[in-house]
Amino acid sequence: MHFKVRAAAKEDCKEISRMIMELAVYENMPDQVKTSHEDLERDGFSPNPFYECLVAEVPDEHKTKDGHCLAGRSTCGHVSVSGQRQPASSSLCVGGQDTLGSSTRQVKRLKCCPNDGYTVVGYALYFYTYSTWKGRSVYMEDLYVMPDFRGKGIGTGLMAKVAQVGVEKQCVRLQFSVLEWNKPSLDFYIAKGAEDLTAKEGWHFLRFHGQSLDTLAKEAPKD
Repeated sequence: MHFKVRAAAKEDCKEISRMIMELAVYENMPDQVKTSHEDLERDGFSPNPFYECLVAEVPDEHKTKDGHCLAGRSTCGHVSVSGQRQPASSSLCVGGQDTLGSSTRQVKRLKCCPNDGYTVVGYALYFYTYSTWKGRSVYMEDLYVMPDFRGKGIGTGLMAKVAQVGVEKQCVRLQFSVLEWNKPSLDFYIAKGAEDLTAKEGWHFLRFHGQSLDTLAKEAPKD
């Protein structure tokens, strides 16, 4: 299948927002998504952007046929029902593989607002960090391809393009995290040459957020 990977434009943010929710549904954490497409527009397309993004696009003849997505809340604003992300008066069907095409884990596909199908079918969102040991680095926050388009090289194409962008900016490493249960994705990345730093070096990924972040910020010395 022909596809192209290009830099995301501000006009892509609704599609990126839709796919962010699809990924969150797959990861069983849709309620954790708080960003809107307006947030993505502000944070990625301002004079000092917080992130960069690539999208994978297919020709019109290969676009999705029925406008289905995996999200119960997409850019159309659907909400949860009885603990499941599900648009009102929707048809629910099951299908799709769970990573880049290497597993049979089933995920929910929900019919979203009527449309003519999607041509933007994947994305990779990343930003730059710095290692005091190694120097410039790039962190890939998300890599996602819609289920019907997996196993066609799109995920590899997106990830390779992130790597290319990093190398061009003299980054010395590409880092990202994978959920422990997502073994197909972990196997995929390791087969591509990635190192599992948790297994190899014992690193733990920690986070302050919400009240704990606010409390810590209040402990900062006064100017």
